[in-house]
Amino acid sequence: MDTPLQSKHAALRAKFGSYFGVSLPAEFDGMAGEWRRARESAALFDTNYHAVFTLAGPDRARYLNAVTSGDIRALTSGRGTPGLLLNSQGHILAELDTFAEEERFLLLSHAMAAGRTYETLDKFIIMDDCTLADAADEWATCALEGPRAGEALAAVCAVPLDALPLFGLQETEMAGATCRVLRRAHFGQPGVEILAPRPAIGAVWDVLEAAVRSAGGGPAGWEAINALRIEAGVRWFGSDFDDTVIPHEAGLDETHISYTKGCYTGQEIVERVRSRGKLNRWLVRLEFSGEAPGAGAKLEAGGKSWGQVTSSAYSPGANAYIGFGYLRREQSAVGTELTHGGGAARVTESPAEPPKNYFHPAKCG
Repeated sequence: MDTPLQSKHAALRAKFGSYFGVSLPAEFDGMAGEWRRARESAALFDTNYHAVFTLAGPDRARYLNAVTSGDIRALTSGRGTPGLLLNSQGHILAELDTFAEEERFLLLSHAMAAGRTYETLDKFIIMDDCTLADAADEWATCALEGPRAGEALAAVCAVPLDALPLFGLQETEMAGATCRVLRRAHFGQPGVEILAPRPAIGAVWDVLEAAVRSAGGGPAGWEAINALRIEAGVRWFGSDFDDTVIPHEAGLDETHISYTKGCYTGQEIVERVRSRGKLNRWLVRLEFSGEAPGAGAKLEAGGKSWGQVTSSAYSPGANAYIGFGYLRREQSAVGTELTHGGGAARVTESPAEPPKNYFHPAKCG
C-alpha cells in the first residue's frame, strides 16, 4: 500500500520504508534531527496505515461494547477510548480506537488487519440494529505531536489542544475541508491526529507543515517515530503484540481494557489472568550493545533461550539501540543481562519492577 501523501513526500526527497504494511517516509532530512525536533518542538508525520470503519444505528453502543474490551457505553459524543478486539482465547486480533459522534462511531485500526477486523466485527451483527461500513477510501490521516504541537495546531484551526481531553474528538475546518481532530499520542508528547477527507489531505498536510516549521519543527519519518515511541513505552500492533499474545503479556491490560463494563468476547480469560493468573512471560524494554537485533532474534542466557526481540531502533538520546522483547519472568528483572545473535541485551524496564506510570502511553499526550 502507498500513502495518499506519496507525492508530497517525494517532493521533499523522503526515503521510504515499510511500516504496518504501508510505504511511509522513513526519514526526510536525517533521523537524529527529526528526533530532536519532535522532542523539542513539534513533528508532523504521515499516519496513513489506518483502517477506518464507521458503525451506525441505535444498537451500536450495546453491540460494540459486547465485542471489544473498551467501555463503549460510557462514551458521549466527542469522546473516545482505546480498546482491543479479542478472540475467545483472549488473544489480540486487532487494536481498535473508538470515537463517538452524534450518530455513529468512528473506528481506527490497522490496514494490514483490515479484512480480519471487518469480518470479525460484522459476523456478530445478527439481531442488532447497527451497520458497519469500511470508510478507508473516504479518509486520510496525519499526526502532529511535540511540546509545541498546540501552537502549530492553533495556527491552522480553532481547536485548542490543551482543552481537548485525551481521546477527545472535535470537528473543525482546516485548509477549507471539514476534518476531525483526535487527541491521541504516538510517542507520549502532547499530540493530535487529523482525520481529513481523502481528497483534502494534501492541502491539510501543507498548512500543517507550514505551521510546524514556524514553531521550529518539521516533518518526521518513521525511523525517528519508532525510536521516540520505544522510549515512551508505546507498543506497536503487528510488532510487539498480535494474535499470539494476550493483553497482560503485552502490558495493555491497564490502558486498553475496562474491568467494570461487563462481558465481551475474551473477557473470561482476561479476568481469570487478572484475578488468579501468573504470567509466564511479558514484554520488557531493552538496551542493546553490538549490532541492532531484528524482530525474532532470540534472547539467551546460560545457553538457554528465554525469549525474543519484537522491535528495535537507534535512540539518539541513549546513544544506543533500544527495543522491546518478550522474556520469561525468571529472566525479566531490571538489569538482567542476556545475549542476542549480534551482541548483548540488558533489561531496562520490566513489569517485574514497574516504575511510576510504566508503559502507559494511552494515558499520555
